[in-house]
Amino acid sequence: MIHLNIGSNLNSNNRSRFDNISLAINLLIDSKVKIRKISNFYETPSYPNQNFPKFLNVGIMVNYHSDFLKLFNEIKKIEKKLGRIKTIKNDPRIIDIDIIDFNSEIKNTDKLTLPHPKCHIRNFVLYPILQIDPNWSHPIFKKNPQFLINKLSQKLRIEITRLKKNVNIDL
Repeated sequence: MIHLNIGSNLNSNNRSRFDNISLAINLLIDSKVKIRKISNFYETPSYPNQNFPKFLNVGIMVNYHSDFLKLFNEIKKIEKKLGRIKTIKNDPRIIDIDIIDFNSEIKNTDKLTLPHPKCHIRNFVLYPILQIDPNWSHPIFKKNPQFLINKLSQKLRIEITRLKKNVNIDL
């Protein structure tokens, strides 16, 4: 199974952060990504600068007919289409789509590292995965999301909010 995480902490062109994420998922569907499950929205402070707008994130479980580099290239096209501009690392952004796990493959290329190198320490990745795939196992550490969440600091475990709002997608 493939896990993606989609985040936004900037509104854009009459679209809210919620709309940015929903539109990104619809564009993934148009790119022949088969959506299996979508988490609720989760909100967290921006990192490392908490003065920036809060982030919204969702986790999605998908199937994809090709390899991880083709998916990566599709994701970059979608980010560009939605108005993502590469700026300074961790600056606010309209959309951010990360491949967290691609069928448990372990890869390190100049474009992408799999699994995502920081997924095991990010609350906004782990909580959505726990919601939609509690039996997922980190490909390197062989630990489930609840175990990894329990290893997070108390601060990281309490500064995340699961919202009752869901993604709007066209199926």
